[in-house]
Amino acid sequence: MILLLLAVVAVQAANIQFFKASALNASPLNPRLATASNKYPRGDIIAADGTILARSVGQANSAYPYRRIYPLGSLTSGVVGFSGPAYGNWGLELEYDSYLSSHTLPAQSFAQVLAPISGTDSVNLTLYPSLQRVARIAMKGVLGAAVVLDPKNGDVLGMYSNPNYNPTPLTSTAYSNTRGFVVAKAAWKLYNTPNQYGIAPLNLTAVQESFPPGSTFKVITASGAVAGRPDLLNKYYPDVSTISLPDSNLTLTNSGGGACGGTIAAMLPPSCDPGYALVGLDLGQNLLAKTANSFGYNQVPPIDLPSGYGGAVASYFPPAASFTRNQAGLAYSAIGLENVRATALQDALEAAAVANHGAEMTPHLMSSIVGPDGQIVERYKDTIWQKPLKPTQAAQIVPWMQNVVTYGTAAGIFSPADNVAAKTGTAQTGDKEQHTDDWMIAFAPANDPTVAVAVVMPYQPKANFGAPVAGPIANCLVEAALAIQSHKPAHYTSSLCAG
Repeated sequence: MILLLLAVVAVQAANIQFFKASALNASPLNPRLATASNKYPRGDIIAADGTILARSVGQANSAYPYRRIYPLGSLTSGVVGFSGPAYGNWGLELEYDSYLSSHTLPAQSFAQVLAPISGTDSVNLTLYPSLQRVARIAMKGVLGAAVVLDPKNGDVLGMYSNPNYNPTPLTSTAYSNTRGFVVAKAAWKLYNTPNQYGIAPLNLTAVQESFPPGSTFKVITASGAVAGRPDLLNKYYPDVSTISLPDSNLTLTNSGGGACGGTIAAMLPPSCDPGYALVGLDLGQNLLAKTANSFGYNQVPPIDLPSGYGGAVASYFPPAASFTRNQAGLAYSAIGLENVRATALQDALEAAAVANHGAEMTPHLMSSIVGPDGQIVERYKDTIWQKPLKPTQAAQIVPWMQNVVTYGTAAGIFSPADNVAAKTGTAQTGDKEQHTDDWMIAFAPANDPTVAVAVVMPYQPKANFGAPVAGPIANCLVEAALAIQSHKPAHYTSSLCAG
């Protein structure tokens, strides 16, 4: 028994020392790394407008000569993250830690070859604090998320979520021999405590929480027809309020109870539920699943946030085989219900793909990394992540989404001057309170899009819909982003945008 126990100890020691050594060395919770990050200054994290989002400052009379500060606090904490001695690094602080922490710099002379010097780099972001503020004001502290992208290159212009957190306590160096890092420990516990809907402040709702996308998914269903079954584009679907679903005793009734029908193009503006459910059945399980996957479902978006420490999760569309004996589920899935779930980032990418001629660019937050001498160390290079549509196919869908704004479910939400294309979404959560998850996706200007937006406001009262709840928030972000890009003051059409 003693020999056996000694063998177990030896095996575990070998496992930790050799097989797990790299992972433990790199872990943001490694106390050695966490301590080192506060003994030396780190590089700055800088917003697109030059605002400092994170920097190191010296502190006297402490075992840790430097402490990280975040001038904008909770406004950008979901993306920027934190760096402290108790819990290490999170978010972009972890993603770009090798640049931000002190490291050996490339030699600029023969003397530096013989005696290398160390320093830190700064990380420049695509994020605009002004868009973060607009989102915070418009969302009024209510649970939800908003993502703003440049569809041409994947720049993340804005990414704001409620709930969020103040990163300052997590950088505290206050220490008790009996209780450890007392301030940081209390904050860590608080920020990891889920609310009544299971969402903790430390989770970045925009990329880490998924919800049924409702009728915003009809853009993908329409794309399946355009790309894979163009013969369906001329089919006229019956003008009814309720349909019976195959292989079941279930029925599907249009939201609001009104009758609707027509062609795929005609049914998108009024967001016809029975019609698009029938389109999904006509497409079939294989084509609909293939189309969803082509937009990025069931794959983790390759955004530059660290997996497990503030990083993104995959959106979900059921496998085609799951519908073989569940055609009713296929009908519901075609309108973004059943088991379909999407993050705000995924819905923003969906809008951006249609806006960018069918090419879904890789979303990213880093624009460049600059060395201590001001020279560019690395500059982000645009890449395509998915290509679900050809340019001619995407061009067919754009006017349908414009009509959603002109006379459809998003009528009256956006300024005509902005030339917005959009799609609303409302999904029933199925909980006992009968909440709804309310969505809006949009891009503008429709003739040459430079802004794509997704807003989700989950767990809303059952009488709410995507247009009146998420729509005004999306409008504020579209107007603000267009103003930033044109270098002109924003002229908001809604008082909601300016508080």
